[in-house]
Amino acid sequence: MILKERAILALEDGTVYRGYAFGHRGETVGEVVFNTSMTGYQEIMTDPSYNGQIVCMTYPHVGNYGVAVYDMESNRPFVRGFISREFSEHYSNHRAEQGLQEFMKQYGIVSISGIDTRALVRRLREGGVVKGVVAHRSFTHPEDPYGEFSVEEEQEFVRRAREHEDIDGRDMTPEVTTPLPYAFPTLRQGKRVVLLDFGIKHTIIKRLAEVGIEPIVVPAHTTPAQIMALHPHGLFLSNGPGDPSAPQYAHETAWKLLGLLPTFGICLGHQILGLAVGGRTFKMKFGHRGGNQPVKNLLTGEIEITAQNHGYAVDIETIPGGQFVPTHVNLNDGSLEGMAHSRYPVFSVQYHPEASPGPHDSRYLFDRFIEEIDRFDGVTGLPVEKSLPGKLGI
Repeated sequence: MILKERAILALEDGTVYRGYAFGHRGETVGEVVFNTSMTGYQEIMTDPSYNGQIVCMTYPHVGNYGVAVYDMESNRPFVRGFISREFSEHYSNHRAEQGLQEFMKQYGIVSISGIDTRALVRRLREGGVVKGVVAHRSFTHPEDPYGEFSVEEEQEFVRRAREHEDIDGRDMTPEVTTPLPYAFPTLRQGKRVVLLDFGIKHTIIKRLAEVGIEPIVVPAHTTPAQIMALHPHGLFLSNGPGDPSAPQYAHETAWKLLGLLPTFGICLGHQILGLAVGGRTFKMKFGHRGGNQPVKNLLTGEIEITAQNHGYAVDIETIPGGQFVPTHVNLNDGSLEGMAHSRYPVFSVQYHPEASPGPHDSRYLFDRFIEEIDRFDGVTGLPVEKSLPGKLGI
C-alpha cells in the first residue's frame, strides 16, 4: 500500500471532502467553481479571470500531457487552488517541458485529488458557488502528513471559508492588470488598437495581431484622454476577474469613449460596456466555465460551441433606450452572450472567441472587429462634457 499525504476541502456550508495532497504543500482559500473542459488545464490555471477562485475540473484525469510554456495565458497562474479526481504525475507529450506536479510546486498552487468531484459539482450546480479552503496535512502537521484531520480542525477550516471575503463587490483588476503600457510585437504594420487590460489572456492579443492589429496594452486605470493621446484606430476591453460593477473607473472610460472608436469587449469587457450605458449585471448561480457552451447567433441563426469563463451576466432588459441589442444567447439558460450598439461600431460577447482552450467557432469576431475599424470614418477628439449616467454616482 502506497501512503499518500492527506488533504481536505472544506466548504462554507459545512461540507467536507477528504482527499490527497498534490502540487505545492500549503493552505489556500477562495471561491470554489467548476470547469467542464476536457483539456486546457494549464490555460485555465494561467487565465487571470480565475483570480480568487479554486477550480474543480469535471474531467476526472488531469496532467497527462504535462505543461508547455507556449500554452501560458499570462506570466503566471492566478487560480487560488485546483481540484481533480485524479492528477497524473507522469506525462507524455513532445511539447511538454515539465510535469504538472512540478509546475504547481513552482508557482505555489495548492491542490487536492481523490475526492468525488461529481458530488462536488452537483453541490455547486444545486446550491451555487461557495467559498472553500484546501489544506494539506503536511503543511499543518509536518510530523504526521499521512494522518486524518480531526473534527475540530475540519470545523476550523469551514469557519475560515465562511469568513473569507466575497468576490461580490470586489474590484480585482488591480491585482491582474499590467503595471505599465506595452506594445505587442507584430510582423507587419496594422491598425493601432488600445487594449484595456483587466486581466487579458495572451491568446487574445495574438489573435488580434493575426488579423492585422497593432496591439498596445495599457493598465486598467488608463484614462480616456491618455487612450486618445495614443491615436488609436480602435479600443478593446478585455476579460478579467471580480465583480463587474466594482471598477467604476472602467465604466466611465467606456462611456466617454463610446462612439469615438470602434470597440470590442470580451467577458468582463462585455459587462463593463453594459454597465457603462446604465445597465445592470447579476451574479449567476454557478456561471459558465468550460469549452462546450452552445450559443446561438441571433443575426445568422447559426449555433456556435464556445469557450466560457464567467460568473456574472448582463441583464439586457435593464439597458435604457435600447442602446444595445442582443446578438447572441446561451442555449442552455437563455442568458445574454453578445450584444451590439444600435448606433455605434461597438459590440461585445460574454464568451471567449480566442478559444484557448476550446473550439474555434467564434474566431470570426476578430475579423469583424478589423472590418469595423476599416469602415470607421476616423472621428477624433474627446468630448470632455460627456459624463456617466447619474445612477452610477460618478
